[in-house]
Amino acid sequence: MTRSWPIIAAVFLALGGLSTVAGYEMAPPRAGPWREIAWPFPRDGWPVGRAFRCSAAECGTDVEVYVRPKLGFCNCGTGVADDDEVDRVADIDMISARFVPLKPGDVVDVADMPGRIRAYDIEMPDGKRTAIGIAVSHGCDLLVVAAQGKGDAADVQRAALSFLGSEQIGKWMNAAMEGR
Repeated sequence: MTRSWPIIAAVFLALGGLSTVAGYEMAPPRAGPWREIAWPFPRDGWPVGRAFRCSAAECGTDVEVYVRPKLGFCNCGTGVADDDEVDRVADIDMISARFVPLKPGDVVDVADMPGRIRAYDIEMPDGKRTAIGIAVSHGCDLLVVAAQGKGDAADVQRAALSFLGSEQIGKWMNAAMEGR
């Protein structure tokens, strides 16, 4: 019996090391001043996503970014084709049902996925805010991003795209699109 203790101890140490690696892999992605927050929206037909916040002191304006995959929800042939699609899928309506596009959207690339980005004015209980909607595709799957902030559209967009361009978030987005 005393000979089995070293084996048991080795197994526990190995499992402890594996759980540390697994814990690191599943840890919330961090990107500089951004901190993960709870998903603020009610459940709908899609899994909850991940939400992040950056303060004005660190990002120049208070910004929140909400990201989630919508697997199997994209036109496999054309991807995100137009601004109307961004309006429909980018979860801006989760932030506020009262949103108005500021101008036509633009082509964007997020985590090596092509799509479109569009800026909006949104009505909130405490006043107007700016929102950014992004929809990008990978095959037949869609990744949607909604961002909101009190700054102007250019500042909110710059902060959101900087966050989405970070290596850690890019890895997480690509893994999420693969269903991992």
